[in-house]
Amino acid sequence: MAVYTHVSAEALNTFLAKFDVGELVSAKGIAEGVENSNYLVDTTKARFILTLYEKRVAADDLPYFMALLDHLAAKGLPVPPAIKDRTGAEIHALEGRPACLIQFLPGVSVTHPTAAQAISAGAAMGRMHAALDDFTLGRANSMGVDSWRPLLERCGESLDRIAPGLFARVSGALEDIVARWPRHLPTSAVHADLFPDNVLMLGDAVTGLIDFYFACTDIRAYDLAVMHGAWAFDGTGRDYDAAIGEALIAGYTASFPLSDAERAALPVLAEGAALRFLLSRAWDWLNTPADAMVTRKDPLAYLRRLEFYQAHGAALFA
Repeated sequence: MAVYTHVSAEALNTFLAKFDVGELVSAKGIAEGVENSNYLVDTTKARFILTLYEKRVAADDLPYFMALLDHLAAKGLPVPPAIKDRTGAEIHALEGRPACLIQFLPGVSVTHPTAAQAISAGAAMGRMHAALDDFTLGRANSMGVDSWRPLLERCGESLDRIAPGLFARVSGALEDIVARWPRHLPTSAVHADLFPDNVLMLGDAVTGLIDFYFACTDIRAYDLAVMHGAWAFDGTGRDYDAAIGEALIAGYTASFPLSDAERAALPVLAEGAALRFLLSRAWDWLNTPADAMVTRKDPLAYLRRLEFYQAHGAALFA
């Protein structure tokens, strides 16, 4: 979450008048993340998240995201569907951007998850995958394996401004991972970005799965690999917590078993997930406007994850 587009109080009042949500009390920009502009909005009736979509989120993709959230919510998953206005519309325009008013969920994102929290989060992903088994809409992964080489080429040798030799290092890793990529595994709708800050918790219980704006159709086990890299390392990518990594997989498989082929593919899927976030973070690092109300994320934290998986992945997921 971030703030790129300023929303005036007058524009927000006009926007909220479309809904049966009460009168505006307060609105505050949320600085975390890099994708959309987000505000915490309090009214006389409830609390909401206002999201204005920009950068990688295309307006044409919003009906898919809204349908996916509605599908999961109907099955009892703790996700935040968009609020419908008095005409039944979920997607609107505000300050020149597509916008949605999103249900607020209780809970907090944990910075340093425990093994018990990781088990719960892994199990929640498993339940999500089970609930999506009959979701029929599809969306190509805009940050999937076939996008990595073009993104690397757009970054080019500017990567070496982040760290000397980074372009060559990433180029070699990309060629190796793409050559080994397991394109035969089961696919489904996946979250593709279930970091700790996209899971809300109260104690050890999951109260919300949020930020589905990278959701797409891709290898189902890749979703677990993304989550493993996001949860089982410290923020710098230097320290791996085996208890967290094992707990995530244990929680997931208790809700949705992995096949032998999926488990065998986890090492290369984890390498690919690390490469994907290395590249997207590098692009953002090189291109985020200096005046944006956002904290850039270190691409090298995912280079370190990638190197860890290259060295230990086979033993790690055995």
